[in-house]
Amino acid sequence: MSFELHPEYLAGQHLSDYDFDLPPELIAQFPLEDRTASRLLHVTDSVIEDLVFTDVKRLLRPGDLLVMNDTKVIKARLRGRKETGGAVEAMIERVTGETSAVSMLRASKTPKAGGRLFFEGAGGETHAATVTGRRGEFFELSFDDPVLGVLDAIGKVPLPPYIEREASADDAGRYQTVYAAHPGAVAAPTAGLHFSRELLDELRAMGVDEAFVTLHVGAGTFQPVREEDLSQHVMHSEWFVISPETAEKVNAAKREGRRVVAVGSTSLRALESASVREGELRAGAMDTQLFIAPGYRFNIIDVMITNFHLPRSTLVMLVSAIVGRERVLEAYRHAVAERYRFFSYGDACFFELPGRQKA
Repeated sequence: MSFELHPEYLAGQHLSDYDFDLPPELIAQFPLEDRTASRLLHVTDSVIEDLVFTDVKRLLRPGDLLVMNDTKVIKARLRGRKETGGAVEAMIERVTGETSAVSMLRASKTPKAGGRLFFEGAGGETHAATVTGRRGEFFELSFDDPVLGVLDAIGKVPLPPYIEREASADDAGRYQTVYAAHPGAVAAPTAGLHFSRELLDELRAMGVDEAFVTLHVGAGTFQPVREEDLSQHVMHSEWFVISPETAEKVNAAKREGRRVVAVGSTSLRALESASVREGELRAGAMDTQLFIAPGYRFNIIDVMITNFHLPRSTLVMLVSAIVGRERVLEAYRHAVAERYRFFSYGDACFFELPGRQKA
């Protein structure tokens, strides 16, 4: 599909419109032991309500369709050296083939095409790659061995930059949803981290249906917005796939007046990007640069479950498109006052589009 890089609804909107004060101590550095023990802020155009995450059982109703992103986080961070001896760190952005990938590289001197890189594991194991070209800020790499095998053997979990510690062994499992299936993401679809297998079983038992999309989250999701004039910002590109089964489930739910509940911004962006028109979704694999902000008209989703997002980020703009910028900033001020935990390992929100709320 094609998307407007600078949609009309961004005209007159500014980056500073989406700023808020966040005490740094509210940025969660570790996950809770119990996935479902996080808090949940329920937000509509008329309600701001403090709950716990298991209260989704009363916010959801039989017939709702829960759409989740089943991407699996890969151990995308590699450390090693260039053939000249200088240190190099790679953050794999996207696996493009069995032995190829595009990556961010950090080194004292920019590696050139043809340069060899040697990545080392804790046990001394070494795997090599060749720099074959550039894609903007990213480098194209060709590995001597299958990329996913290399990452699994010597890579590290790429925790977000605002988690100020090294990844531990526990993060390999905890920074992953219980339904992760398809390797390729360098960041977790974090709204899904709150669901346990037991909670999903309970939701199925009460008549909540489920479907999956696959969107491999890239490192671009952490890139800051640098343009004050939002109409000049270009969204990073993300690849996703929607199966015929998921498209059929979503289209049936829309025909029958049942709510589609997106678990996380990645699921939401995939659904809206693949929408043909209001109430109709198509299957397929595609890239998206869809920039959702106030003024955007939702074609598919009715509800969004998501974490708290960074000030001045495109994700704050996205949730503002659901209930309005002032309402989101009011909810975030409330969350700060009530000491909610923010970002990837933090607490969650349940946003409902006006007119599509719980009966």
